[in-house]
Amino acid sequence: MKALVVACLLAGTVSSLPVVAADSPNPRNGERSMLSRMNYPTLPEPAGPYSVSVRHNGTLYLSGITAFGTPAQGKDIATQAEAIFSQIQRVTQAEGIGMRNLIKVTVFVTSMDDIGSLRAVLSKHYEGSYPASSLIKVAGLFSPDVNIEIEAVFAVPL
Repeated sequence: MKALVVACLLAGTVSSLPVVAADSPNPRNGERSMLSRMNYPTLPEPAGPYSVSVRHNGTLYLSGITAFGTPAQGKDIATQAEAIFSQIQRVTQAEGIGMRNLIKVTVFVTSMDDIGSLRAVLSKHYEGSYPASSLIKVAGLFSPDVNIEIEAVFAVPL
């Protein structure tokens, strides 16, 4: 994972990518499916060649979101988690869905020392609709000012 992040950083900042939609056949049943890749003007631009989200049929996949480029960069894990959920909320608003549509989160942290405050932030933002979840401790993320990264998967009405 670290090598991929480093490769993305070495590639340089990608300018705002346009929404790309591709209508492609489903190889299993021949049906057409919609695939779209999005970046959002209300979020920091991706630091590499990736999209903030990819939508396929009824599922929205969010790339790992951090507090990098926000006022929470370099702050404690709870503050960074709040900044991340602020960004996720902007995505859900743009997509016309809410946190109740959250299916799965993967949370990467560099320290398990303050997990209690992280869980409080997560619980607040889940609004009682708890997703499937994984919590993974990593040696580091792409910047020493970032101590949490969250990936998310949402159900989206077709």
